[in-house]
Amino acid sequence: MVHAERAALVGDLARIDGEQWDAPSLCAGWSVHDVAAHLVDTARTTRLGFVAGLVRARFDFDRQNALGVARERGATPGETLERLRRVASRRSTPPAPLDSRLVEEVVHGEDVRRPLGLARAYPSRVVVRSLRLQARTPASFGGARELLTRVRLSATDADADMGTGPEVTGPALSLLLAVCGRTAAFDDLDGPGVALLSNVR
Repeated sequence: MVHAERAALVGDLARIDGEQWDAPSLCAGWSVHDVAAHLVDTARTTRLGFVAGLVRARFDFDRQNALGVARERGATPGETLERLRRVASRRSTPPAPLDSRLVEEVVHGEDVRRPLGLARAYPSRVVVRSLRLQARTPASFGGARELLTRVRLSATDADADMGTGPEVTGPALSLLLAVCGRTAAFDDLDGPGVALLSNVR
């Protein structure tokens, strides 16, 4: 599933022009080009390499990510795209649940696609699996476990219902983006719990 999502993003990025690569993504402070470079970096990351990189970044995750983007961003969008194409089938992973690779590909895929007006029909199982991982992952590791003690998510297009509290309804993909701090997805959601999502990050 991870490999399929990487390949789909490579296909979409192959269709955009140079100016679009410079467009701001949904990931604050990063352009489309930056997100693509980040995905190259995470695809190449091994368990040992992650730990070594974290030490070099003085245990600052944001700094580690910034260093990875700088390292893997090519001189041109075409170079970065070719790097992404070459790593699409890699099986290496940092020391995290394997499903975190799926969250990475779907959420960052939308970070790129939504600002560019691109759409992907993600397989339902991919989105639901990603959402369920976020629901059981603590906020300190980028998840929404604590949030779901205060709000209930109910997907309108998939078998996904989790959490307790005021309800938030909407497409599973938009629920996933919302619990990952992407406020651009809020317009797709309804229910009394939507206001609580602003505290997710």
